[in-house]
Amino acid sequence: MSGPSSALKRVLFGRAFATERLSRERLPKRLALPTFAADALSSVAYAPDEILLTLALAGVTAITLSPWVAVAVVVLMAIVVTASRNIVEEYPRGGGDYEVVAKNLGGDAGRAVGSALMVDYVLTVAVSISQAASYTSGIFPVLHGSEMWVAIALILVIAGMNLRGVKESGTVLAVPVYLYMAAIGGMILIGAVQGLDGSLESAPSAGLEIIPQSGFEDGLTALGGAFLVLRAFSSGCAALTGVEAIGNGVPSFRPPKRRNASITLVMLGAISSAMMLGVVWLADATGVVYVADPDTQLRSASGPIGDYQQLPVMAQLAQTVFSSGSVLFYLVLVVTGAVLFLAANTAFHGFPNLASVLARDEYLPRQMRLRGDRLAYSNGIVALALGSIALVWATGAQVTVLIQMYIVGVFVSFSLGQLGMVRHYTRRLRVTSRADLRGGLRRRRAMNAVGFVAVTVVLVIVLVTKFLHGAWAAVAIMAVLWGVMTAVNRHYRRVREELAPGAEEIAHTASPSRSHALVLVGTLDKPTLRALGVAMSARHSSVEALTVHDEDTDAAAVARRWHDMDLQVPLRVVYSPYRDPVRPVLAYVKTLLARNPRDVVVVYIPEFLVRHWWESFLHNHAFRRLGTRLAYMPRVIVSTVPWQLGGDDSGRGPTELAAESAGHREGGRSHGSS
Repeated sequence: MSGPSSALKRVLFGRAFATERLSRERLPKRLALPTFAADALSSVAYAPDEILLTLALAGVTAITLSPWVAVAVVVLMAIVVTASRNIVEEYPRGGGDYEVVAKNLGGDAGRAVGSALMVDYVLTVAVSISQAASYTSGIFPVLHGSEMWVAIALILVIAGMNLRGVKESGTVLAVPVYLYMAAIGGMILIGAVQGLDGSLESAPSAGLEIIPQSGFEDGLTALGGAFLVLRAFSSGCAALTGVEAIGNGVPSFRPPKRRNASITLVMLGAISSAMMLGVVWLADATGVVYVADPDTQLRSASGPIGDYQQLPVMAQLAQTVFSSGSVLFYLVLVVTGAVLFLAANTAFHGFPNLASVLARDEYLPRQMRLRGDRLAYSNGIVALALGSIALVWATGAQVTVLIQMYIVGVFVSFSLGQLGMVRHYTRRLRVTSRADLRGGLRRRRAMNAVGFVAVTVVLVIVLVTKFLHGAWAAVAIMAVLWGVMTAVNRHYRRVREELAPGAEEIAHTASPSRSHALVLVGTLDKPTLRALGVAMSARHSSVEALTVHDEDTDAAAVARRWHDMDLQVPLRVVYSPYRDPVRPVLAYVKTLLARNPRDVVVVYIPEFLVRHWWESFLHNHAFRRLGTRLAYMPRVIVSTVPWQLGGDDSGRGPTELAAESAGHREGGRSHGSS
């Protein structure tokens, strides 16, 4: 069945790449920046919205605090970026915070970070793509109400892009991300110039009055006001998601990897911080009003607002600076929607790299370490796509629901990662005697200690302010993943310990034992004769053939032809009263094994290979299913002897077949159980 599937795979994903091409798939900085920074940069499209709508619960006066909240977010960004550079320098193999924690804090903490990062990556895709689906339905009203299916389709598209290869997806991503940076940067710059010369107009929503929600009628007062500001800060911290992707994706950078990754990380932090401050400042200067529920939270000077369509903060700013309906206004909307879609690409690079590291440490199935035809970690890409699709389907692609689960995972990894770096530098200081080196190590350790305190405080704020609003779901999923990784690791350790040979096994290997060959016979045809020839040439202690007498096999006819051909192998017939060939064969094999605890039985199964994939459905493959059952029996080796229909095997007679050498075994597929 490889014919049509291979052709379809080549059409969808392109021809396979040789392993030697891997070095050419490394990303230069100009492609690494849009590839790994898209998530953090795209968060500028919704982090300011979250700050404003949270503060709006206490009325218009509270919104004036939004620039200060943005400043706090940017300060935290600077701390995290500076501290994360140490991770890039010290752990360039990829894995980021997971690698740091696993090596310095132990396996349990490492699995906690691994599960947290995987959840964060899945949520990154779900949030970004769901927001992009909302923009899509806004541009094409006919899609309104079908956002979930649009989001699922977009996830499949971006997964297909990544399955085609790392470099290709990075090239596709670069243009819209750079356009996005230019459009938002230009909007902020023009708005600043307009503000200086007094021509900056008020936003269309500036004249609307916010109705304070219950408990905030007197504005930000007492503990309730402080709690609301902290909640706004925690929502704005969504701008930090994506920073960890560079530490996880260092292997994807072009050499020198450490230097290029470190430079890209600083560029990410600087650009994202500038855009965040610029958007929030411009929103404050133009009086943008943004609330969670316009129908109940807004009113005009003359009364209810009526049929009011609330645009996102970025759209309102573009409407104010460039005027509604202008080319630049639509450019901002289009590139913002495109980057929200492509921001998921960051996760499609980070998640597979992280999964490969976890698989290397035996916390995930080893298949996660395999590269596909296009040198990407295909299994990780598919797993991320399926996980994000499941989350989008479960939440109906509602961004307001998904955002409550967001950033918990990334701050868990930040906190443990910084603590791991503190311990890493403490260990290095114990073995370093040079004064100049010790000074540098102390400074780096101090930076990571500051980072640990800062992000841990933010983590506590996030959990306290968001837990009941949906963060509990993210914590629950992390706990499940932690348990799964623990079980996977326990399985691999158990298998390794069980398969490790001891003194008794080594002694038995050196001592002689008998091997009995058993050739399964259904019909006395060419594949069966080849299997007999292979078994006879292998010099077993004994060789015999076995056929099952049931309604499908005429054992008497097989026996007569066996005698007529004068085959020098005894034929044994077992009866199957219930038309099941499996049980009688298994029972007979058990009798052979019972003769001696060191005997082995080698079962030869003749099999013919069809020329076309569709012909496989015309045969029942009974012997193949029987071979699967036999393989699970102790001291049984199953060897499949293939016969290719329409190949060079045709036209060969019984005499030649019976005389074939043991070289046939090289063409067969065999597997054993011991």
